[in-house]
Amino acid sequence: MAELWPVPDVLAYLAGRWRTERSVRDLASGAEGRFEGTTVFDALPGGGLLSRESGAFTWQGATRPAERTLRYEPGAAPGIADVRFADGRPFHGLDLTAGHHVADHPCAADLYRGEFTVQDADRWRTVWRVGGPAKDLLLTTDYLRERPGFQALGGLGPGSPEP
Repeated sequence: MAELWPVPDVLAYLAGRWRTERSVRDLASGAEGRFEGTTVFDALPGGGLLSRESGAFTWQGATRPAERTLRYEPGAAPGIADVRFADGRPFHGLDLTAGHHVADHPCAADLYRGEFTVQDADRWRTVWRVGGPAKDLLLTTDYLRERPGFQALGGLGPGSPEP
């Protein structure tokens, strides 16, 4: 495992705009997909962050717009957050004080297990393994902080022609 980057204040770390690239693999069928876009963490009134992910998802040759909204609420300490779906339902806890965290989220008969790794001040990654009777997925997402003049990840941007 690469060197970890401890995060003393998770909400301060996440705040802002991130370039987001996700690979999706169906381990049962071998099908692969890709999401490319941005995730913006904006302050919520009363504390916490609203995470808005938007971009394009390509699956089996078809590219469609995709978006997701999550809430990151303050946890028991600054390095900890309570992640919730947009409607307020619990998703998982997040403790990045050591730069690494593993979280589970049971969803019906499926189990989502997420591993969060902070690589440095401007890069972090999530790897979700989804298993259950109808799912066998691996989702790997890389986040790169967007700053004026900061180069994005090396992949194609949304709307770019296929190589």
